[in-house]
Amino acid sequence: MTGPTGERTALVVVDVQNDFCTGPTALARFGGDPTVLDAAVAGTVRAVAAARAREVEVVFVRFTGDPEHQGAAWRSRDHALGKRPKCLEGSWGAEFHRVAPAPGERVFTKRARFDAFLGEGFEEHLRARGVGHLVLAGVYADVCVDTTARTAFQKGFHVTVLTDCTAALHLPYDDVLRFMRVVYGARTTTASDPAAWTAPALGPEEVPCIRPGA
Repeated sequence: MTGPTGERTALVVVDVQNDFCTGPTALARFGGDPTVLDAAVAGTVRAVAAARAREVEVVFVRFTGDPEHQGAAWRSRDHALGKRPKCLEGSWGAEFHRVAPAPGERVFTKRARFDAFLGEGFEEHLRARGVGHLVLAGVYADVCVDTTARTAFQKGFHVTVLTDCTAALHLPYDDVLRFMRVVYGARTTTASDPAAWTAPALGPEEVPCIRPGA
């Protein structure tokens, strides 16, 4: 689907994996009401269905935390905080939870990284497809979703965060959404909002000025 500026939209499903969304590892780490996680996952399932119905491309991003991919700072942090690696390659924890790519939908892997743009081929795929607007769903709003939104904004992508499709891990959720609106100009809305699925139109002050004779 293309927006008024001709830019295509892609739904990016971030880290909806067992170790982040269900089971003892996820629930011990989340520490809050597990129904919040369940609601975010259920919203993401609906968003994926809505995107496919609208012929919006769906891109999946997954995390693997195998120690051989961790940098020294990552290992030092985990040692200091007593963190264990999550989403080990080939494990149940690394598998997608309640969502899965359909035939032809791309999957990009972040190896001990937060940012989807650090997954090999992610940005190149979006550029090749003419995508200029990312709709983000998944976990967590204040970690991998935020990191991806931050880079997306700096690289010139419009950002929409689906508020019924994600949850925060460390910070108050409303504060995270407000931060993304203020700093990245992100649109924050639900998957049921038709406007979520097209790139924002340029305002009059944003339209390039072409001088006579240029």
